[in-house]
Amino acid sequence: VQLQASGGGLVQAGDSLRLSCAGSGRTASSGFWAWFRQAPGKEREFVAAVRWSSRHTYYADSVKGRFTISRDNAKSTVYLQMNSLKPEDTAIYYCTVGSRIILSTYQIDRMYDYWGQGTQVTVSS
Repeated sequence: VQLQASGGGLVQAGDSLRLSCAGSGRTASSGFWAWFRQAPGKEREFVAAVRWSSRHTYYADSVKGRFTISRDNAKSTVYLQMNSLKPEDTAIYYCTVGSRIILSTYQIDRMYDYWGQGTQVTVSS
């Protein structure tokens, strides 16, 4: 399984970006796909997840109402639409997929199986 993340960049506060995560190999039509992020000097944190089979979505409180995660079955791709970006959203964003994820574990990074290389998002004030 390989995950390729893209779409990061340098934007101003209030702008929008859309991240993409394209999967190849046995990316599975089950389990959870998610985005995590890691800011300099901080631990990696959960951002959003989507359950592949049901399309149910889950968000960190810090991004709820601003970010939207979605998936495209045909393309084996997950998107993260980020609106109203803030300087505190600056981080490297990682996509990941896990087949063992359940509702009590989708926010735990070590439960995921495969990770993309990360894409930098920088939001200037």
